[in-house]
Amino acid sequence: MKNLISSLLVLTIIVSCNKETKVAETTDSATVDSSAAVVNAVEAAAVPFQKVEWTPEEASKMLANQNNDTLYVTNFFATWCGPCVKEIPHFKQKMAEMKDQKVKFTFVSLDERSDWDDVVPQFVEKFKLSPNVVLLDGSKITPDFFPKNFKQWDGGAIPFTLMRKGDKTDETLGSMSEEMLTQKLNSFN
Repeated sequence: MKNLISSLLVLTIIVSCNKETKVAETTDSATVDSSAAVVNAVEAAAVPFQKVEWTPEEASKMLANQNNDTLYVTNFFATWCGPCVKEIPHFKQKMAEMKDQKVKFTFVSLDERSDWDDVVPQFVEKFKLSPNVVLLDGSKITPDFFPKNFKQWDGGAIPFTLMRKGDKTDETLGSMSEEMLTQKLNSFN
């Protein structure tokens, strides 16, 4: 049954990759202590891809309120998703602009495990995102993962971006324009 649910989840994400954008802004008071952080490095030309896998439990811990003044921007994507690829240059530009600020960008790849050794590394190195990418195996995600971590996202489509700073969160389903991304990031200042 678990394999069936996981397979349906992955299939839904693949089929649902679309350009529709939905936005929800909420506040949350959950506090979880972080044991790891993804390095915010803008220029990663010389950094080869290192396979870093998050379990769903680790992902939940990283997505929770970190109870500090850092803005956490977490983008869920896949290499085969056109809208995901389209918005990456916007994120790269913002990473460069905000490199001296308290902001951490993390890209969570939802690609199939079979693509982790060739397709994902090529993609990540092409976009110079190496230190900012982690892998999440969709087959390990349980049905409670989405309602536990998100107000809006049910895992049915990507790209999806969660921004969190303290108790304030912003969830965006769908590809963001440069203007939209700028507006959302600025709303946390």
